[in-house]
Amino acid sequence: MPSHAELAPGPAAALEAFLRHLSLERGRSPHTVRAYRADLVGLLAGLHELDALDLPLLRRWLAAGQEAGLGRATLARRGAAARSFTAWAHRSGNMRTDPGTRLVSPRPRRALPSVPTAEQASDVLDAAGSGAAEEHPVALRDLLVLELLYATGVRVAELCDLDLDDVSPDRRALRVVGKGDRERTVVYGVPAADALRRWLNRGRPALVRRGTPPALLLGVRGGRLDPRVARAVVHRASSAVPGVPDLGPHGLRHAAATHMLEGGADLRYVQELLGHAKLATTQLYTQVTVERLKVVHEQAHPRA
Repeated sequence: MPSHAELAPGPAAALEAFLRHLSLERGRSPHTVRAYRADLVGLLAGLHELDALDLPLLRRWLAAGQEAGLGRATLARRGAAARSFTAWAHRSGNMRTDPGTRLVSPRPRRALPSVPTAEQASDVLDAAGSGAAEEHPVALRDLLVLELLYATGVRVAELCDLDLDDVSPDRRALRVVGKGDRERTVVYGVPAADALRRWLNRGRPALVRRGTPPALLLGVRGGRLDPRVARAVVHRASSAVPGVPDLGPHGLRHAAATHMLEGGADLRYVQELLGHAKLATTQLYTQVTVERLKVVHEQAHPRA
């Protein structure tokens, strides 16, 4: 794959300006900016001027990715990156036309997420609670990670980004900053509140070191908890309970949404809880509950 340094000066300068636009003006996450950079370096390789970037070239670029075996989600992201770049380049005067307006890329398949049942999720949390009975600081932290992920449906990065002043214990609420720097408030229940109290009273103080940030969750060296450690916590907790599918933090997020809908929660409330910009994204979970209803119906109804 070509590197950024191999691009011609004109396209390289335009790409840097576009990436700054994504980060500073559009508020895109560092992960998205990195992904777009990698996509667009491949697209712009070999071009000496941006106006050479026409629709046939864009289509050949996507076709080459498809022939290389890239998945639909990756191809869809590449198409989105190209359209976003050409639209910006045209608006900013770097290109005379915008060829991306006619570029069609595959839509990613929206597979139904695999989630544990409410009973399985409860078993995982109960097991973690038993492990925290001896009040070991890391065990108390891991229990809180699990309880908050399942109670609130927050993303793992959002959870690890929480500071102490983002927590309102009296209201049982968290102030969360999600994608696009959108702020929302999520609430949690009594078990998560109990796990939070134990962590703040006996867990977190034991991990505080000189220079410890005001983060809610800490690693063993006193720094902010790394999302990779939180993922490992969830995988380890789910694998410790027989019959529970292997879970990551997103599995608990899916579980929170699915179980709330199964319990009768309004779809708009679940959208707000999860921080989805579009209701259509949240509606995916209604398909999960329908699939479960089908399974129960087929097992229980005499004329299923």
